Amino acid sequence: MKKYAFIFISLFSMVAIAQEKPILLFPDGAPGETKKMKQVDDWNGPKVGGCPVLRISNVSEPTLTFYPAPVDNNSGTTIIVSPGGGYNILAYNLEGSEICKRFNSFGVNCVLLKYRVPRREGLEKHVAPLQDLQRAIAYTRYHAKDWNIDPNKIGVIGFSAGAHLSAMASTAYKERTYPAVDSADNESLRPDFCLLIYPAYLDGPNFTVASELKITSETPPTFLVQTEDDSKLLNSSIFYYYALKEAKVPASLHLYTTGGHGYGLRNTGHLVNEWPYRAIDWLLDIGMLQNK
Repeated sequence: MKKYAFIFISLFSMVAIAQEKPILLFPDGAPGETKKMKQVDDWNGPKVGGCPVLRISNVSEPTLTFYPAPVDNNSGTTIIVSPGGGYNILAYNLEGSEICKRFNSFGVNCVLLKYRVPRREGLEKHVAPLQDLQRAIAYTRYHAKDWNIDPNKIGVIGFSAGAHLSAMASTAYKERTYPAVDSADNESLRPDFCLLIYPAYLDGPNFTVASELKITSETPPTFLVQTEDDSKLLNSSIFYYYALKEAKVPASLHLYTTGGHGYGLRNTGHLVNEWPYRAIDWLLDIGMLQNK
């Protein structure tokens, strides 16, 4: 009996590992990429919450990695996660894999996006990453049945620059920005909801939002988290929230006094560390999650 139990556990572990295997978004090469860059993984930068941060740079082959919720606690809801890093690096564990694992514990499936960095010469900072995120949304929705997720409950979450990217996906979904790869690209590119955590680059001049962000009444419901002492980016959240309300988009802004920037969901001793629980409350409130 123990032998069979061991075999079952081993098979289960193999399945779990297989589900977390990175998937190339563009098997024949990402748009505009002429050479493969050697990815750099840096663990030596400043720590956050006493733990190291994996900072990835030189990404030329964007991937997604599916983190399924536990089988016995799968809500069907899925969030595509975009780490931040100024569009130059990706804080891959702090704002990526750790986010996926925490939301998995809430019954939410996650898709971790490794988008192209650093910024491509001659292009706006978000152009290549938006192609990657749009493709990830389409690919995820296309594989909803295979992954046991709800195609009508697929949202995006981003941190800092990744939040700007998520806002772009939420406001520029009517036109695909990359050449079609396969039948997955017939799927809708519109996220069903959007979470923006300490977002960067959302504000423009004279109390406006950035010009590339075209908010309409059809922009998905949006949840924002910001701290007052993240002073350089405070307006990014406030102006974007105000524009959402002007367009009558359901939106929730959670403004905390302290906490700074770039904390992910690690315990840094500030009240803002509770934001994942407020996010779950909000998802319940807008009907993207259901009480059990």
